[in-house]
Amino acid sequence: MKKNWYAFGTREVVFAALGAALYGVLSFGSNMIALPAAGNIALRPAVCIPMFFGVVFGPWVGFISGFLGNIIGDSLSGWGFWIWWDIGNGLMGLVPGFAAAMITSYRDTKSLVIADVFVVLGVVVGIGFSSLSEIFVSGIDFATALGGYFMPAALTNIVNGIILVPILMVAYDAIAARTGR
Repeated sequence: MKKNWYAFGTREVVFAALGAALYGVLSFGSNMIALPAAGNIALRPAVCIPMFFGVVFGPWVGFISGFLGNIIGDSLSGWGFWIWWDIGNGLMGLVPGFAAAMITSYRDTKSLVIADVFVVLGVVVGIGFSSLSEIFVSGIDFATALGGYFMPAALTNIVNGIILVPILMVAYDAIAARTGR
């Protein structure tokens, strides 16, 4: 499964567009489920899409899936355009994409654990970037950025990612094996 993780050709463009569309539409479906006592944070199981696309197709596909997918989902929800959160969602797909260089199978335990470690790192980096940007963009204090944005978003995204990304990896592996890829 070793692949050129930094490649970006026609195949990656197609998968990035597919990932962005899936993430946008599926996140729109759950954007109405607001987390209590959290500033504009919704429960988004679909956050696993850019993470998964990053792990399987590389960091650039993961970034574009998260970045554009967040723009699509927020636009469909009527939330507008928040570049710092769009970049943060892109980072949540990009960082797990670096696991692609270390993953030997989409089914073995070691690869699933590696993917989950990079999922957690991706959430910390992505949501950390977005939450801390609110200090400068919205004028909130560090405690609000940490407790009102980072903690609720990071915790739910980590839980969604570490559960759903391995499930998607195993399902992808089964489909790929059946189709001879």
